[in-house]
Amino acid sequence: MAGIVVKPIIDKAEWENFMISHPEGNFLHSWCWGEFHEALGKPVQRTGFYNNEKLLGAVLSAIEDAKRGKYLTVAGGPIIEWDDKRLVKTFFDEIKKIAILNDCVFIRIRPQLISDNFSKNIFKENGFINAPMHLHAELTSQLDITKSEEELLKNMRKTTRYEIKKAQSLKIEIKENTDPKEIRQFYQLQIQTSKRQRFVPFSYKYLYEQFKEFAENNMVILYKAKIKNKTLAEAFIIFYGKEAVYHYGASTDDGKKYPGAYLIQWRAIQEAKKRGMTRYNFWGVSPIDKPKHRFHGLSLFKRGFGGEDVEYLHAQDYVINYPRYALNFFVETVRKIRRNV
Repeated sequence: MAGIVVKPIIDKAEWENFMISHPEGNFLHSWCWGEFHEALGKPVQRTGFYNNEKLLGAVLSAIEDAKRGKYLTVAGGPIIEWDDKRLVKTFFDEIKKIAILNDCVFIRIRPQLISDNFSKNIFKENGFINAPMHLHAELTSQLDITKSEEELLKNMRKTTRYEIKKAQSLKIEIKENTDPKEIRQFYQLQIQTSKRQRFVPFSYKYLYEQFKEFAENNMVILYKAKIKNKTLAEAFIIFYGKEAVYHYGASTDDGKKYPGAYLIQWRAIQEAKKRGMTRYNFWGVSPIDKPKHRFHGLSLFKRGFGGEDVEYLHAQDYVINYPRYALNFFVETVRKIRRNV
């Protein structure tokens, strides 16, 4: 049997066909996600693993140029068969090579793997340690939307179902937009929300470039809930493969008085069903056993739609430069404590 050949993937169709054909393929490993990072000025590599010209696996990696040193990130990937030890070894060898060639201090990976002994052992055996910070959402709430709308409503928390019906009776208006210019207002609303909920907002460029890239490929909608010309809430929803993801949200003070956010989610779920998707991902939630967590209220809102918690493996770090990594580890640990995340 021929060995595994490693080479860049430069054809968008080849990349996307592979991602969409695999259940674990996700927007963090989409072609668009790579284009978005390149628009931010980050070096991106799309690497394929082949055997006899057949694509066996793929990894999207991006270099972050932080003040404390460069590091390589792999979010939501790689997309490979994790029980193929030869393929797994080839992946780890390649990603370490890329990091070293680019003078990275460390590698950070949040794989699309359920957190269990199997996934933990894979990374431990390859020299990785738990990262001090997450890379992307790890504990998520995901809803199976293959059921009928009647079943979905029935399986929701009673309060959630009531708020959706109330929003409809109040004739709250839901607007859908795919124009990147609308991100300016969403950005301003996110800043307001971040002050109330005490989180660090994303930059305008980060939100704009991401929305623009996915909008050009008909993979994103910005939802806005309004009543009497008052904006209540907005949501940035990505539609990729078989999954829709509630990636970002923001709300106004008026949003506390009216259930616009509930109706937004229901409309997004309906849209995902129309697109033939099978799963709606509410993205990050706080641990259910931590009622004092600052995102407990938001998590209660998300879980009210009847989804199940899915926990991915915590972000894993591979250290290349120990002295410089030690500084990074300390800074991120302090930051995590201060932000209560």
